[in-house]
Formats: sequence, C-alpha cells, structure tokens
Amino acid sequence: MSRKFAPLKGLSLMLVSALIVGCASQSPSSPEKIQRALALDTSSSEETYVIGATDEVRVSVWRNQDLSAAVPVRPDGKISVPLVGDVQASGRTPEQLADSIEQSLASYIREPQVSIVVTSMGSHEFTDRVRVTGAVEQPMSSPHRDGMTVLDMVLGAGGLSPFASGNNAMLYRPLDQEVVAIPVNLNDILERGDIKTNYTLRPGDILTIPERNF
Repeated sequence: MSRKFAPLKGLSLMLVSALIVGCASQSPSSPEKIQRALALDTSSSEETYVIGATDEVRVSVWRNQDLSAAVPVRPDGKISVPLVGDVQASGRTPEQLADSIEQSLASYIREPQVSIVVTSMGSHEFTDRVRVTGAVEQPMSSPHRDGMTVLDMVLGAGGLSPFASGNNAMLYRPLDQEVVAIPVNLNDILERGDIKTNYTLRPGDILTIPERNF
C-alpha cells in the first residue's frame, strides 16, 4: 500500500498561451461563462499536480532509507532512483510516479511503499503566476498566493497610471480550453470602495487596464 502526497497543480502552458492570445479582445464574455469562471476554485492547492522537467522530487521508500533520494527531474523528463535506475517522471502525478517506482522495486524488496513529494516546482514557475498589464505604473508578473485579489495586484503594480480607464479593466481567466473576459470596475474599487468586482485571483489570471480615449 502506498503513501503518496501531491501538492500544487499549475495551469498548462497551452492554457497560458491561449489566455495571452485572448487578451487581444476587450469584449466581455457571456454572463453564463463569467459566472462559471468566477466559480472556479482560486486556491493554489490542487490534488492532481503533474510533474514536469526542472521540478525536484523526494522519493521516500518506507523502511529503506538507502533507497530514498531527493532528485531533480532532468530535461528528458526522467529521474534516477537507486536500484531502479531511470524512471519517467514528467507528465505523471506524484501518485502515478510512486506506483511506477513501487512496481520496479517489487523485483528487489517485498511490498515496497513509496512516497513522492515535489519539493521544487520549477516547471510551473510561469503557469502558477498572475499578471497585470496596461495602464498601471509598473506592469508585473507575480507568483500567485492564496487570497490575492484584483486590488492587491493593482497596488503591487504601483497603482493606476494617470491615463488609465479603470472601469474598463478586464480580468482574463482560462476555462475549459478557452479564455473568459470578466469586467472589473477598478475606479469604483479605488475611489468609492465598491468591492463587488474585487475578485479573488486564480493562478494564470491576467488583469489588463486600457488607457482612456481622449
């Protein structure tokens, strides 16, 4: 029986690319899609993290400390495990990787129990971020943290520029292989304290603020 642990899951690079392309449009999505996007879990914690190249994992074999090791996932997607040798790690969840190592170790030890912990998530360095672009003092990309809001990102970017059209801001969020455009009223948030659109951010979100038309 295995003991396995799985931390964060980031968005796929494909979704991030689609999100950036989607930001070319300033038209809000349908109310139904907006509600579905806002209903998504905004926590960084997921149960099905997929390991990728440049991650680091700790392989723990119960009662066999000599077979346990902390190893990097190589560019070819594999890790080296004592006794077993090279094992494909990239593209697998920690649970799937643990199962694979257990099957290989079964030729050497009786009823192996393997745990996998991802100790460094280099492959998700860019997909687990939030970004703010457009008419802010300092456009920025920041690691996502649980509880982050639209206002947190704007303040972190130094606030709106003098030319910003705050009530025409848009939050872009991946949903089912597409990008949902969610209107954000930044002027109302900053000037009136109306926080109805001060949404909690999700990994991969992009907030864009256009300039005013003079």
